[in-house]
Amino acid sequence: MAIEILYFAWVREAIGADAETVNPPAEVTTIAELVGWLSGRSPGHAAAFADPTRLRAAIDQDFAGFDATIAGAREIALFPPVTGG
Repeated sequence: MAIEILYFAWVREAIGADAETVNPPAEVTTIAELVGWLSGRSPGHAAAFADPTRLRAAIDQDFAGFDATIAGAREIALFPPVTGG
């Protein structure tokens, strides 16, 4: 199952790409597990995902918690919390 992963802000900068298509193994079923799996892809991924509490996620453009299942997801976005005024 190919999933498009989108990265934003400092996550994109740490990884060095704004998107990639991945095929996670079957045992990766949640956002938390996906982030753990992605962290092994490169030193940039490891740096970006070293502290998952600094991340937010969306599945197919809907906010999702790290316990959300990725089954059937076509696109997952990983980004820092959004602040504004």
